[in-house]
Amino acid sequence: MAALISRALGWLHCPPWSLLIIAAIVLGLAPFTGEPHLIGKVRLLLQGELVRPIDIVDLFWHAWPMAWLVLRLLTSSTAASCRFPVR
Repeated sequence: MAALISRALGWLHCPPWSLLIIAAIVLGLAPFTGEPHLIGKVRLLLQGELVRPIDIVDLFWHAWPMAWLVLRLLTSSTAASCRFPVR
């Protein structure tokens, strides 16, 4: 079972670190004037006011690179992580 989970999560290790870090910075800080959307959406979430679907999608859009980085740090990497089966 562990091998199956490891193989299923192998795609987490495919993009280079630099690409994920740049995506996390750019999307995490956008827009670059005023308050970043991510901070505003997290504040709405903590206040229980994140109810509009567009706000939920916006939170996901600005947070996915950071979530990917955390998941990548928490999972182990193997040499064959990025190999996808070809049929």
